Amino acid sequence: MHCFSRSLSALGSIFGLGSLLVLAGCAGSVMEDDPFPRPTDYEVSGIDVSKYQGDIDWDSVHKSGVRFAWIKATEGGDRLDEKFGRNWTLAKDAGVTRGAYHFAYWCRPMEEQAAWFTANVPNDPDALPPVLDVEWNGQSKTCPKRVPRDYAIAQMKIMLAAMERAYGKRPVIYTSIDFHRDVMQGEFTDYPIWVRSVKCHPAIRYGQRRWHFWQHTAEGHVAGIRGYVDRNAFNGTMSEWQSWLADIKSAGSRGASLPRNPQAS
Repeated sequence: MHCFSRSLSALGSIFGLGSLLVLAGCAGSVMEDDPFPRPTDYEVSGIDVSKYQGDIDWDSVHKSGVRFAWIKATEGGDRLDEKFGRNWTLAKDAGVTRGAYHFAYWCRPMEEQAAWFTANVPNDPDALPPVLDVEWNGQSKTCPKRVPRDYAIAQMKIMLAAMERAYGKRPVIYTSIDFHRDVMQGEFTDYPIWVRSVKCHPAIRYGQRRWHFWQHTAEGHVAGIRGYVDRNAFNGTMSEWQSWLADIKSAGSRGASLPRNPQAS
């Protein structure tokens, strides 16, 4: 995004205050009066990885300050990420708190996808809650890019319930801007949400949705990983992060409190 060279008052007179806030929140440079926090303003940072990151040096990742990692486990009803086992074991050994995610495929029953996920992801009490990754399958040659909203919601409920039964933790939902707009508006408000927004603060792209994790770039760099990696931020302080982890381990699914969302107040 381009930097802003005009003053806030000048921009406000041209675009109006509402537009100004959107422009500020989507800017690539820091502005004194920008009301939206930058990714670096959040105390707890993490990554998400798959086979595309190759063999990761998890000790170096941990030493870099990464606090958590979401690791791709499965896709659809028959695909297992070839690096999942290695990442799952070595991340924990290195001291990185990790969780597993499943990429939903809309042309296979979620009952089958749930069985595949639970067959391949160990039930580790120290792990983060499981994640259901819901996006439109735009690259599939055999499945429609979009399915009806009611169908998507029903299928998600099946998968989320199965994950919660198997792991005793309230699952996290990962979603993109378009899928959230098309399917999730007003739905699943009692689940932790992990949102993708690489150009703007989530408050701009997702409105009043109470978000909990923010995937803010696909071009991050972290020691121990060659090439790009997705970077994420937890929506809370370090103390809140530690409390949330403790709640997950001690209270199980519905006893674990959700992280706060300072932008929703």
